[in-house]
Amino acid sequence: MKVLTCDDHALFRDGLRHVLQTVTPEAQLLEAGTAAEALRLAEEHEDLELVILDLGLPDQDGLTVLATLRRQFPLVSVVVLSASEIAANVRAARDAGAVGFIPKSSDRKLLTSALEVVFGGGVFFPRAALEAPDPSEAAPDLTHRQQEVATLLAKGLTNGEIAGVLDISLGTVKKHVASILEALDVTNRTEAVRAILELGLIEPERG
Repeated sequence: MKVLTCDDHALFRDGLRHVLQTVTPEAQLLEAGTAAEALRLAEEHEDLELVILDLGLPDQDGLTVLATLRRQFPLVSVVVLSASEIAANVRAARDAGAVGFIPKSSDRKLLTSALEVVFGGGVFFPRAALEAPDPSEAAPDLTHRQQEVATLLAKGLTNGEIAGVLDISLGTVKKHVASILEALDVTNRTEAVRAILELGLIEPERG
């Protein structure tokens, strides 16, 4: 069988290669460091069976690549790897058709076990992430403008910088930030950023 690993970190690909050679020594391994390269290799190798895909790619969002792979190569299974263990990412990968989600924090034993499950025709997802409450059920409703402010807030911009990006007054930004803090039931910007990411109110940074 052919297995394609797609990760922009060569050292991680090297470690993954050693694990794969242990789990399935008969497999032919292909490697890609970008989304474009992965899609090109998938196109060139019609007998490709599995893609192990990092979410934090430099040229394209990993979940977008996952959706493209499932659409263009429906017979190819995809396992997602990610440094982010946010439940929203795990659910998104599952809903997009992945057969597994393996956190990069996994030790060699867990990584090996997860891959063995997938190679055996099963699926592997962190149970805790799938059983966690859906953040959308607890997430407050923010207006479109408040979501824009929250996104920039989470990126570390000051009120003045947010005002410049959105072309609104500093006073308006302060009012939106105050409303966001109240809606999230937090008292400062640090707590707000954490809540924004945990609740999935904006697209989290992936890696």
